[in-house]
Amino acid sequence: IAKGPVNSKSAKSTAVPPGPPVYLDLVYIPNHSNSKNVDVEFFKRVRSSYYVVSGNDSAAEEPSRAVLDSLLEGKAQWESNMQVTLIPTHDSEVMREWYQETHEKQQDLNIMVLASSSTVVMQDESFPACKIEL
Repeated sequence: IAKGPVNSKSAKSTAVPPGPPVYLDLVYIPNHSNSKNVDVEFFKRVRSSYYVVSGNDSAAEEPSRAVLDSLLEGKAQWESNMQVTLIPTHDSEVMREWYQETHEKQQDLNIMVLASSSTVVMQDESFPACKIEL
């Protein structure tokens, strides 16, 4: 019996469907680290040595505290305790509060938050930069 496509509106969608983990060197957390698209399942499945956390819009909750907490919860379920480096693209209040409030858990899970004071200057513009060696 042939079945037609499933009505996606009636099915609950998740950002990343359950399944075996994928290992990557560097991952940009999608959609400015907004919790609408990234959850614990994302971090259980998408395992990386480096995660780039973008977002500098507190009104839109970007980066989202829920996403940062999901990293901790997802990483706690990994079989290994490989080091993970979090690279924020902006200095945000959410990131600073999360870092301070969860620092001990970050250490237990071997998560390091990279703070960079490097700056790239191009013509009349300057912006923060980070060097990553893989």
